[in-house]
Amino acid sequence: MAYVRPATERGRAQFGWLDSHHSFSFGNYYDPNHMGVSVLRVINDDRVDPGAGFGAHGHRDMEILSYVLEGEIEHRDSMGNIKRIPAGDFQIMSAGTGVMHSEYNASDTQPLHFLQIWLLPNAKQVTPRYEQRAFARRPGGTAILHPEEPGAMQVHSDARLWRYLGSSDRSNAEWTLVPQGQQLYVHNVSGQIEVAGHILNPGDGIALDDRSITLTGDASAEALVFDLP
Repeated sequence: MAYVRPATERGRAQFGWLDSHHSFSFGNYYDPNHMGVSVLRVINDDRVDPGAGFGAHGHRDMEILSYVLEGEIEHRDSMGNIKRIPAGDFQIMSAGTGVMHSEYNASDTQPLHFLQIWLLPNAKQVTPRYEQRAFARRPGGTAILHPEEPGAMQVHSDARLWRYLGSSDRSNAEWTLVPQGQQLYVHNVSGQIEVAGHILNPGDGIALDDRSITLTGDASAEALVFDLP
């Protein structure tokens, strides 16, 4: 079974400084048919004006991932972290017992584009933590969040996250994943990919319960693949 979530049907929030597209219900956007998939609750595609951003606010018992696509985030939190997150970096924050943080566009002249992703945790009231990492860009799949794959970031969730990059060489463009969980969700970041007989454009998503999937895309293709319980 496959269910495609077209980018054009996502929710949208515009606040002058922020233009955000919501794959699932979030904030003032509510659709009972799109509340998330398994423990994946939020994929917000955020564009932030220069010098603007999300002021200090709190979370608890949530795993919050940011992936910067363009520009740079200035991050501050109640754990004492003051970080810059450039394009290409992933940031994971475990809110656990409670954390305050702010996320601003670090530039006064350049736009910021990033994905904000929330995962339900597999344990509550954990000690808050922060991790940030860049991963080599190579065709095929790279483990981003995974407890057993070398080099992957850790997360207090039963979700696994892979990044797929396509290739101009057809022999390197295909990548097959055999999921550990019961469901999959693929969010296309850029370019065009084919998965389970469907063509996905930027911002499109697809939910699947296949026991294996193959992704194919050219050198412009990038997608996030969530292996979910």
